Amino acid sequence: MIAPPPPAELGDLAISPDAPFTAEQRIWLSGYLAGARSAAAPVRKESGMTPVHVLYGTETGNAEYVADLLTERLTEAGVPWELHELDAVDADALAAMSRVVVVCSTYGDGEMPDNADLFRKMITADDAPRLDAMSFAVCALGDESYEDFCAAGRLLDTRLAELGATRLLERRDCDVMWEDASAQWFPEIVAVLSAAPVAEEPAPAPAPAPEPARRRERPAPVPAVLAHRVRLSGPASDKEIHHHEFDLTGTGLTYAAGDSLNVVPANDPALVEAFLDHLGHDGDTPVGDRPLRELLTCAHEIVTPSRDLLEVLAERAADAGLRAALREDRAAALWDRDLLGLLHAARVRLDPEEFVGLLRPLQHRAYSISSSPLLFPDRVHLTVASVRYRCDDRAVGGVCSTHLADRLAVGDTAVVSLQPNTGFRPPADDVDMIMIGPGTGVAPFRAFLQERAARGARGRNWLLFGDRRSDHDFLYRSELLGWASDGLLTHLDLAFSRDQPEKVYVQDRMREHGARLYAWLAEGAHLYVCGDASRMARDVDAALHEILAAHTGGEDGAAEFVADLKRGKRYLRDVY
Repeated sequence: MIAPPPPAELGDLAISPDAPFTAEQRIWLSGYLAGARSAAAPVRKESGMTPVHVLYGTETGNAEYVADLLTERLTEAGVPWELHELDAVDADALAAMSRVVVVCSTYGDGEMPDNADLFRKMITADDAPRLDAMSFAVCALGDESYEDFCAAGRLLDTRLAELGATRLLERRDCDVMWEDASAQWFPEIVAVLSAAPVAEEPAPAPAPAPEPARRRERPAPVPAVLAHRVRLSGPASDKEIHHHEFDLTGTGLTYAAGDSLNVVPANDPALVEAFLDHLGHDGDTPVGDRPLRELLTCAHEIVTPSRDLLEVLAERAADAGLRAALREDRAAALWDRDLLGLLHAARVRLDPEEFVGLLRPLQHRAYSISSSPLLFPDRVHLTVASVRYRCDDRAVGGVCSTHLADRLAVGDTAVVSLQPNTGFRPPADDVDMIMIGPGTGVAPFRAFLQERAARGARGRNWLLFGDRRSDHDFLYRSELLGWASDGLLTHLDLAFSRDQPEKVYVQDRMREHGARLYAWLAEGAHLYVCGDASRMARDVDAALHEILAAHTGGEDGAAEFVADLKRGKRYLRDVY
């Protein structure tokens, strides 16, 4: 993950009053710059201390970025360190470590990041090593709107202690807007680590190969114009999918195939007015130094309730059954309800100050980029499904997807920032590539194929794509069929689930071509998966294990084959 520029470059960076940002965009930028200024430029110092092993597990790069920032703080404090992905650490190496800091994110429904799953299996196995000589600390990243908030970090923290390791600090849990929480944690953990005694026989503690560009050039958020939008899904489709293009001219942003773009949304004005009606206050009512309507529009999440608000409602809801449900089974209590529906059901009125204080900050949304800079250096393409559903007979939309589709007109400006994903890139030009991306999961693979075509890559390309109906849901139809026709796509296997009586999915196509899939992987191909984490990615992984088991002598052989793929960075996923 790319880190902020060093303070020498940031200086007294502030947002100019003449800059073309709206009020909500200034809020987001102010928080970003405050976090960026907190990162000091590293000056590595020699030390006789036992090195600190900083281990990270990341899905989108945030935990890697926090680990990077920690190593910079350690360098500044003169504390030697080594930085590793969790999956790069085996049992013997872990048992030899005396001081460990783990930074790990959680994705989906309490899932471990892909580059930490082998580590999880290793420390939860019956023959996991004893760690009585280790001291450790864990920083966990997650999303508190999920029931299993920071589940991956909690599991690692608990298991290391069970294996005999001693906590240096209590686990620090960070929500999606993790910058402030992690910035508060840095001085605490560095103070503990820098106070450690000098090793009796200090061993060399070489830092990993320097990656200054990756750590010191985090792209700042910028205003970008929506230059083009077209609906990809047909009029009879069950889905509403748009292709959006942002003009990067003059922004200074550069991207790579595999990266994501963060977009800062605003809340639906109709929903904001419904909240004002519920609260019984005018939108001009001041809360702090800002009008209530402005705060509900551009500063806070008003679709998904925060944990703090749920706890208040669990104590004060007028309905005893709802109070009990919020304490015992929040998922059931929230089923088919958004925040406004929950407030109506609870029959609780909060004054504006208390209500706003219980809301989460409005956060940006990240979308996989569906273009290659080799073809579109000044444009970034996004492939976005508009999320729409009903709660209590009210139409509710995904905060950012409907902001893009309904409220941002072509020619309007939005604040965007780049989210690099260095762990999700096309392979070398002579390496074969298998891509599994149904629905909007095809987005990064469109970018990969554009990249391979522009580079004249010699490696073979195989795409498995699908959706519901070929007549209305065949995203980028002409491009994909053209690439299959001209040979860029060696194989294009399609799975449209509603085109025949029996539903067919991409995992079914995998099984149909299992021998080919195994042969490609055995010959060194890289396997990529993008799309839904909760069902598709799990079904694809199950099909992969089933296919490999048939060709490697059983489940144990399949598990080891997949482990080798992961260790070699040949099984990569971008799932959400």
